[in-house]
Amino acid sequence: MSNVQKVSVALTPEIVAMLKDAVDTGEYTSTSEVVREALRAWKARRTAHEVEVQELRKLWSEGLASGPPIDGKPIFARLRGKYGKQAVEN
Repeated sequence: MSNVQKVSVALTPEIVAMLKDAVDTGEYTSTSEVVREALRAWKARRTAHEVEVQELRKLWSEGLASGPPIDGKPIFARLRGKYGKQAVEN
């Protein structure tokens, strides 16, 4: 890591204990490694969330552009009537 910048953060005693435990058990070599992994996971979740938001916005726009809504109750009633009979016969 050639371009490293140190940052100071305040953590609760519980979080500090978890960090130390992760190092003491050999899961990580340093508390910095634990924090870096946690921040990478946080960044990935934020990125995934933004992709989901963009997809929802796209779908919302497509829905609006598809025209006025139609009442689904008569359509579902017709489908239940048609396929409900077939389900009973099989």
